[in-house]
Amino acid sequence: MALFFDAAWFNARLAALNLSTDDLAHALGLSAQDLALVFKDQREVDAREVEILALLLKADPVEIANRCGISTPVPQPRLAEQARIDALERKVALLEARLMALEAQSLLR
Repeated sequence: MALFFDAAWFNARLAALNLSTDDLAHALGLSAQDLALVFKDQREVDAREVEILALLLKADPVEIANRCGISTPVPQPRLAEQARIDALERKVALLEARLMALEAQSLLR
């Protein structure tokens, strides 16, 4: 866990993904000046911003929170959203099973 904001790691991730700090500021809804405060460890990152950073930088939210500094909150999965995702995954699995059964029947004919 980074004690302070790990600007070098974030700059490396941005470079690897061919993104700029302007892209990062835009995604977070921050001005360039506000993002500069984050990089200088003069502004904390909140849980919502951690989620956005994780998506944009294709990284785990826990790693993002750790790289943002010691007091950065890790976003918690929203129970309602997780329940909805679980229900959708069950429906997809059921549809896949039915499709496989139909395909097997058509091969037997």
